[in-house]
Amino acid sequence: MEGMVERWNVGILLFPEVEVLDFAGPFEVFSRTRLTGGIASRLSEEAAPFSVFTLARTAEPVRATGGLVVVPTYAFADLPAVDLLVVPGGLGTRPLTKDAEMLDFLRGMATRVRRLAGVCTGSLLLAKAGLLDGRRATTHWASLDHLGKLGRDLTVERDQRVVDDGIITSGGVSAGIDMALYVVEILWGREVADETAHYMEYRR
Repeated sequence: MEGMVERWNVGILLFPEVEVLDFAGPFEVFSRTRLTGGIASRLSEEAAPFSVFTLARTAEPVRATGGLVVVPTYAFADLPAVDLLVVPGGLGTRPLTKDAEMLDFLRGMATRVRRLAGVCTGSLLLAKAGLLDGRRATTHWASLDHLGKLGRDLTVERDQRVVDDGIITSGGVSAGIDMALYVVEILWGREVADETAHYMEYRR
């Protein structure tokens, strides 16, 4: 079975004061997805279509919102190929919108990944990097107005949890789970996405 699975590398960005559920929700979805359903399939990686890891500027532990400390799997300097890059939000996005190194990293990654996704105020970073210019996008409800000011010809979608206009964006915090299940569905079909949600006891 393993040789039959085209496995996608999912890289989830970490930074100081990243919102926990913004990165942990998608991590849970992608790491628990199996092309063969049932509890037993989760005991191995054989039917797993995603290889999921975290990444950050350095390999040093990152303090997330609420004080949770997470050790990134990779630093920017030793990052393997990434098929899907997930950019979470959180209070830490505010200073990063003025961080030239981070914005350059995102622009570079956008040219190399197969899909790019933002969760919550991660959309603000994507917009500030110019990656949402001319696109439809969404973000946390409290940042919708701010998002509209960060991009050129950026259309803010206020009533959708997930927006896919070439780059996928999603609303606040828990909407990252919906975003991840949406990706599972477009890549592997509705049945796999629904079975993953059922395993998680998450109502789509």
